[in-house]
Amino acid sequence: MKVTREQAAQNRERIVETASQLFRERGFDGIGVAGLMQEVGLTHGGFYGHFASKEALIAEASTCTLKHSLTEWNEFVDRSSDDPLTAIVDRYLSRNHRDNPGEGCLLAALGPDLSRQGADVRHAASGAIRSALDFLTKLVPGKSKAAKRQKAISAYATLVGTMVMARIVDDPILSQEILDAGLTEVKR
Repeated sequence: MKVTREQAAQNRERIVETASQLFRERGFDGIGVAGLMQEVGLTHGGFYGHFASKEALIAEASTCTLKHSLTEWNEFVDRSSDDPLTAIVDRYLSRNHRDNPGEGCLLAALGPDLSRQGADVRHAASGAIRSALDFLTKLVPGKSKAAKRQKAISAYATLVGTMVMARIVDDPILSQEILDAGLTEVKR
C-alpha cells in the first residue's frame, strides 16, 4: 500500500520525536534502527526512505530537541514577567528534569556522546547551543554585551554540568545537594 506524502511526513515526525526521547533515555547507542522503528510501529526497511543514516537521524533529532527546549524557554519568559531567568533555572534544575532525561535537555542527557558524533551532528548541536546562548544573553544582567555573553555561557555550562552530575550520583541526598548548589550559583 502506497503511503501519501502527508502520511510520510507524519511518519518522519514520529520517528524524529521517538528517537529524540529514546536517545535521551538510552543514549545514541542504546537504541538501534530496528528497535526504534519497532517503537514507532513501522518496518526497519522504511527507515531508509526517511533518512540516509542513523547519523542523519541523530542530527535531525538533536536539532529538533534543542529547538523544542528554546521554545519552552520562550514560554517561560512569556509567563514570567518578574524574573524569566529564574523561571528557566528553577525548571531546569528540578528533580522532575533530573528524573526524566527523555523529556529534558539533550545536552544534559547526551553531551559527551554528542562530542563524539560526526560533523553533521556536532554542527547541528553547535547551532542550537549558539541559539541558546543568544537567548540567555538577553536575560542575564551585565554592563556590556561581552559581559552578558560571558555570564550566559557560564550559566548554561553550570546548568548542564549540574544536571549531569545530579544524574550520575547514586545518593539522592547528594544529588539534591548538587541541584541546590547549581541553583544558588546560577541565581547569584
